[in-house]
Parts: sequence; C-alpha cells; structure tokens
Amino acid sequence: MIISCIQTGPTKGHTQANKDAVEERVLAADADLVVLPELFASGYFFDSTEQAAALAESVPDGPTTHRLHSWARATGATIVAGLPERDGDALYNSAVVVTPNGWLGTYRKTHLFYEETLHFEPGADGFKVWTVTDRNRRSYRLGVMICFDWFFPESARTLALNGADVIAHPSNLVLPHCPTAMPIRALENGVFTATANRVGTESNGAESLTFIGRSVICSPSADVLASAPEAEEAVIRAEIDPHAARETALNPYNDRHRDRRPQLYVR
Repeated sequence: MIISCIQTGPTKGHTQANKDAVEERVLAADADLVVLPELFASGYFFDSTEQAAALAESVPDGPTTHRLHSWARATGATIVAGLPERDGDALYNSAVVVTPNGWLGTYRKTHLFYEETLHFEPGADGFKVWTVTDRNRRSYRLGVMICFDWFFPESARTLALNGADVIAHPSNLVLPHCPTAMPIRALENGVFTATANRVGTESNGAESLTFIGRSVICSPSADVLASAPEAEEAVIRAEIDPHAARETALNPYNDRHRDRRPQLYVR
C-alpha cells in the first residue's frame, strides 16, 4: 500500500480556501492512506477561544468531514486529517478518520501544547486503533496521535500494544526534535509512522509561531522512507507492507512486546 503525507501552508481562518488549496493534491496523491496536518483547514495559533470556537465544527456532520469524505470516495483512500471539533460547549483538537464509506472515527488530542491549553479540552477517550482497508481490500490496523503526543513515548507504545500497524500523525510542529525522533518511535514499537506537518508562520496578535515542515514517513526498522523540506509545501509518499509491523520478534530470544515488564515501570 501507499502512504502519502501532504505538507501544507494554510492561512488561519480561511477554511474554505485552505480546503480548496489541498484538494488537488489529495485527489492526485494516488495513495491508500493520505495524512493531512493538524487543524489543516482552520489554522492553528488562534487569537482567542472565541476565534477557535467560530472555526470549530461538529463531527461527523460538519462541512470538513463531508469534504474529506468526498475526497475519500473519489480516490478510494482512507484520509486522516486534523480539525477543531465542537461537542456541546467543549472544543477539542481532533483528527478524523474518513474512508470511502464515510466517517469511521475521531481521536481527540491527549497532550495539548502551549496555548492549545487555553482553547481546547484534552481528549479523555484514549488512543484508538481502527481496522481499515487499502484499495486492494487488504486490511490493516491504523492508529492516530496528534503532534505533541509524540513527545510522550506512551502514546505510540499504547497504539502499538493496541495492534496498530501504521500510526498516522497529523501535526503542526514548531519544536525541532520530532522529525529526528520519529524513526525511534517507529523502531521501538515496530510500526510504520506517517507525520504530516505544515509550514509557514502564524500570529495570534501577541506573538508568532513558525512551523518546521519536515514531514516524515518511517519504517519499523527506523528507516526514513520519505521526508519533506523545511519551508515549503510538499507531498511525500512511500510504499509499505503494513503487515510487516506484525513481526514483533527481534531474534529467537527477544520480542519487543513479550519482553516488556510493565510491573517494574514507573507510573
């Protein structure tokens, strides 16, 4: 199967234009799994909670999820994309999983970064894994984490223990470390990872954040299968066998899951 990560440079608040700008790349990706960045259509560095709320939408009946479904239906791909979710009075930094058959599920970001903590509630539903199929109807298991979740090794580990073959990782990274850390996350958990970041600079009126690009797809052996540049939009892709992630043995004597001793680990 083919994974594609689309690295974008959205304009905050211009949700329709941002979706229009990414559509051609999604439709041309020729991929089984397409990963878009965190908050890919809304922008990230909100001026206020009121602005975040105005850009948030319900899932699965909001316009962005419907647009993603139209792309999935047209291409046969599974699409993972970040958006601001409204559920009652609460706002969440979420990622939706959308297949040609429609919305499959939502993950709400567990570890909020910086001023996200002013606008969003942290997710409380845990790390989820879904069974999806590629365009040849071959099934694989897909986990999702969002941006700063990478900083906590327990995020990827939990997804791996829950059976993920591939971890989709929509991101709006500003710290420089993640692209070099993701091969280790892939290696220590024996999974494929697909980090889709963004580029550009955004201001909330008081300060600015610059996003680092460098989207990356990694293999269970820590190989970088594809990577994007720092400061420009890009599409990266890699062909993988997701079932290769199911080999947890390191040698005849060691297994990355069996050898864990969680009773001795600090909580």
